[in-house]
Amino acid sequence: MIEIPPRYNPQETEDKWYKFWEDKKYFLASVNPKKKAYTIVIPPPNVTGILHMGHALNNTIQDILIRYRRMQGLEALWMPGTDHAGIATQNVVERKIAKDNLKRQDMGREKFISRVWEWKEEYGSTIIRQLKKLGASCDWERSRFTMDEEYSRAVREAFVRLWSKKPTGLIYQDNRIINWCPRCQTALSDEEAPHRELNGNLYYLKYALKDSPEEFICVATTRPETMLGDTAVAVNPKDKRYKKYIGKTLILPLVNREIKVISDEMVDARFGTGAVKVTPAHDPNDYLMGKKHKLEFINCMHPNGSMNEVGGDYNGMDRFEAREVILEDLKEKGLLEKVQPHVLSAGHCYRCHTIIEPYLSRQWFVKMKLLAKPAIEAVKNGKIKFHPQRWAKVYLNWMQNIQDWCISRQ
Repeated sequence: MIEIPPRYNPQETEDKWYKFWEDKKYFLASVNPKKKAYTIVIPPPNVTGILHMGHALNNTIQDILIRYRRMQGLEALWMPGTDHAGIATQNVVERKIAKDNLKRQDMGREKFISRVWEWKEEYGSTIIRQLKKLGASCDWERSRFTMDEEYSRAVREAFVRLWSKKPTGLIYQDNRIINWCPRCQTALSDEEAPHRELNGNLYYLKYALKDSPEEFICVATTRPETMLGDTAVAVNPKDKRYKKYIGKTLILPLVNREIKVISDEMVDARFGTGAVKVTPAHDPNDYLMGKKHKLEFINCMHPNGSMNEVGGDYNGMDRFEAREVILEDLKEKGLLEKVQPHVLSAGHCYRCHTIIEPYLSRQWFVKMKLLAKPAIEAVKNGKIKFHPQRWAKVYLNWMQNIQDWCISRQ
């Protein structure tokens, strides 16, 4: 008579049956023209750490779909893998070695990369073990890592094809405003720089007229440190308050550089004073104005977020330290009119949560309008369906307003 244990041990049962499934090769898929194919490529978990509850839920749903289609007789492939996660993994390894009072610069490139690979081996194998513990019916013989040679070769091939696509290519290089993380010192796509609301301030700064130093135009800004890169002040052409100033010359405070007053319909006459400082190298809207009005583009920061030589006495100061010193200097000269509390939205690096800096830099971009067109049509003609349906509207709004994608990473 078989003795029934007083407590059920799920590990024994689960391990036994999972081994049975693997031994029988039930999860393996093959190219079979006689069967209809059904494939899911697993969203590869990042090797930054181990799986969490979100992974467990998502992979359970995928497993249900794969097993259901397999039971229906389809050639069902669930392709597993892990993602190197780029600088995100670099960050976690840096934090780990920091506990030993080490920096990657101290270790040198070769040793640091070796440490990153050690991390990948440890956490990549843990992730695979976790997926197996969940009972995931993946075809493990097809497991991939996003830095496998064949994968890297495919990425290079895709890049070349996009570059070569007629008539003008879908990949190009340009000097444009991008999301820049001063901590990671890399460009980020819009999706990698999520915005968060912050309680900040609106600073009102006075710019004197060159020909009438006792007269000022007051501008409102949330980032006074970028004034060091100003090349104009803009007003709305319909704003009667400033019509007489259009074309006049102002003296940029602290820097004593001459800048013009320009008119542009992009300016919201209801924001602040209705006059805005224009820093084409540090703001996306100002960049567009700079292009339109052929303004000078002056980058006032180093890649690490400190002020550069353009800043004169502020050279070398961190951007937020420079902000405080600049405000003190403006106040001392009577050029800081007032400060108002202001809720603002700022992009943050999704890896280290540093506030990103809009930054003029030469990077690689993918033209997205042409790629978005068939993706929009696929939803409109019903080829792709969203559940719930309301998300189709969100998707279409995103696709119809999509901007070119910055693909460079430093």
